[in-house]
Amino acid sequence: MKVGICGAFVFGAVAVSATSALAGDVSVARGAQVAITSGCHDCHTNGYAETGGKVDPAVALKGTGLGWQGPWGTTYPANLRLVAKDKGSEDAFLQYAKTFQAKPPMPFFNVHAMDEGDIRSLYQYIVSLGEPGEPVPEYAPPGQEPKTPYIVIAPPIMPKG
Repeated sequence: MKVGICGAFVFGAVAVSATSALAGDVSVARGAQVAITSGCHDCHTNGYAETGGKVDPAVALKGTGLGWQGPWGTTYPANLRLVAKDKGSEDAFLQYAKTFQAKPPMPFFNVHAMDEGDIRSLYQYIVSLGEPGEPVPEYAPPGQEPKTPYIVIAPPIMPKG
């Protein structure tokens, strides 16, 4: 009986891992997983949070027109499909991902820390999504009123005393 249970456990583990993208693999499937676990869809996919994390391939990683306003001005989540298309190759996208700078709230430093295989997989996933779509609105500097809806991110207010 112990052999049967152990064998079933091992078989189940192999079956699950065969359908999952493994860390270190470079593939579209791994890129899809990286886009979810790294939070790319959180901002760059319209409607992702509102649907409880469902990815609609028609809008996935096309950016949004919802701005994020703070002392830096108003920024928009980039259309990553256009970014990948603009870079033109996996190697160029890798170089970009390791060196780009961005205004808040984009945590570019987290992308810099990603391993090469995850960035290559992310690129493969992004280009697999199809037509890149339209650019997001342009950055609006401090004091300029955005033309789209936006969320204000205010600096913290410290308690008195």
